Amino acid sequence: MNKKYYALEQKENEANLFIFGEITSWKWLDNDVSSNDIANELKNLDVDTINVFINSYGGEVAEGLAIYNTLKAHKAKIKTYCSGFACSIASIIFMAGDERIMYNSSMLMIHNPWSRAVGNSKELRKTADDLDKTTQALINAYMSCISITEEELKELLDNESYILPSEALDKGFATAIEGDEANDEQYQSARKFIFNSIKKNNRLIEKVKEVENKVQEIEQKESIKNDEEVDYLSTFLNAIK
Repeated sequence: MNKKYYALEQKENEANLFIFGEITSWKWLDNDVSSNDIANELKNLDVDTINVFINSYGGEVAEGLAIYNTLKAHKAKIKTYCSGFACSIASIIFMAGDERIMYNSSMLMIHNPWSRAVGNSKELRKTADDLDKTTQALINAYMSCISITEEELKELLDNESYILPSEALDKGFATAIEGDEANDEQYQSARKFIFNSIKKNNRLIEKVKEVENKVQEIEQKESIKNDEEVDYLSTFLNAIK
């Protein structure tokens, strides 16, 4: 096979990488994508920015994760573009971008990984367990970018969800929509900061619950000897709500 499955263009301090095919270790078509070739091509690439344009229905999970991690490990700034569809494991490659840009006419699709299995009941149960661990690896990649909870993400994966650009921007899968001035990067950065702050404040929420329980415990006593403690805790609760 003489033709490459992708086209790598380099100009000054930027390089453009086009992934427009199936993600697979068994390359049959000219546009099939292998993680090994991507790694070999990028390891000596000395640029400040790599633009990765993606149009793929997905493919092998292992190959996609290898491409994702190779891009994440590169010293250059990674900008991923959903040029058409970024489905299945191709959506994970899209997540490798420091900036993740969609077009109004593009779409993501995410779902749980699947496999074929033969054998006895123990072997089939092991396959299911292995798939659960594979799913968690994908979840980890999504959660490094998105601004929804893991429970919400799992529901999207269970439902094999197609995600339009506006929804992708709102949930943090994308950081910008090309040509849509209403959704700028500063808004998304602020939104992600707020969401991450809320997640980090889970400990504070638990502390509030402990204080509320303490107040109720004191108030329920037949004889309250420490009115000042009740007043203090009540003031604290009112201040942080």
